[in-house]
Amino acid sequence: MSPRKAAALRDGDRTLREHLIATADRMMSERGAAGLTVRAIAREAGVADGVLYNHFDGKEELLALALHARVLRVERELGPLPEPGAGTLAANLRAHVEHGLALHRALLPALAGLTARPDVLARFAAVHEPGETWHDRLHAYLRAERDLGRVAADASPAAATSMIVGVCHEAVLSALLGAREPAPVAVDEVVATVLHGIAPR
Repeated sequence: MSPRKAAALRDGDRTLREHLIATADRMMSERGAAGLTVRAIAREAGVADGVLYNHFDGKEELLALALHARVLRVERELGPLPEPGAGTLAANLRAHVEHGLALHRALLPALAGLTARPDVLARFAAVHEPGETWHDRLHAYLRAERDLGRVAADASPAAATSMIVGVCHEAVLSALLGAREPAPVAVDEVVATVLHGIAPR
């Protein structure tokens, strides 16, 4: 490892494993995952190629963990989501939709090139703790609102969650598959459509 990288690790109080994950995260954000090699990551991190295999099963695990780290970082930057029972249901759903869209758009550069890497995406899906993802927290929020009586008792939080998450997925997938900027989403229309199905009648 170069003196500069070694000093960076000491100053940031990071382990080498964390340093490698952060390096891969930054490189995916800047360049996308397509064509990202072990050698390129090692050089950027200031370590020998073989060092990565001392800490990870292979490039697939490293990329999955880097993508996971990016999700957590972006969500911290986006700030907290509304608590059940606070504010209005419409305002809270709007906050969730805007959060989901911002999260997915922030992941777009890193996701470029991973659509053809189901092995990485499968590993990425497996590293999440229960309740950690935005999907899980949105589902939990809607269940709690139903328990409070602010959502119809016969409404399906799972179906409403799938609708909202699907809107965010579609915006990013259309950009990935069409190689263009994500299409604008009419957030108010999404919220109104969901509320029409789950609000007490």
